[in-house]
Amino acid sequence: SNSRAHSAACFATFVLLSNIYSVDRRWNDTVKVRKMMKGRGLKKEPGCSYIEVNNRVHMFVAEDMAHPQMKSVLAELRRLHKQIMEVGYVPVTRFALHGVEDEQKENCLFHHSEKLA
Repeated sequence: SNSRAHSAACFATFVLLSNIYSVDRRWNDTVKVRKMMKGRGLKKEPGCSYIEVNNRVHMFVAEDMAHPQMKSVLAELRRLHKQIMEVGYVPVTRFALHGVEDEQKENCLFHHSEKLA
């Protein structure tokens, strides 16, 4: 419906504005935008990523441990993470959560749905 399309566009605009403020480290403005979203009943759902392996689609959501092979997925992710850190990879944490220590930001990035997929 037209109302649903307008709501989705409004939601996307708020999320984009919040992300722009976060990139610029304007945390107070980020919080204001999130409060406006909440006041309008707009909630950001966690992102998810999909991957197809052997004609089977797998869905991953950040921090979700429900996938039946999550232990092996995380083991492989840790192995790859160690390998890339050894060759000099430095995670970019400035776009991650504000008000959180860098180590926690790195952990959140490590468990991002795209990495899990």
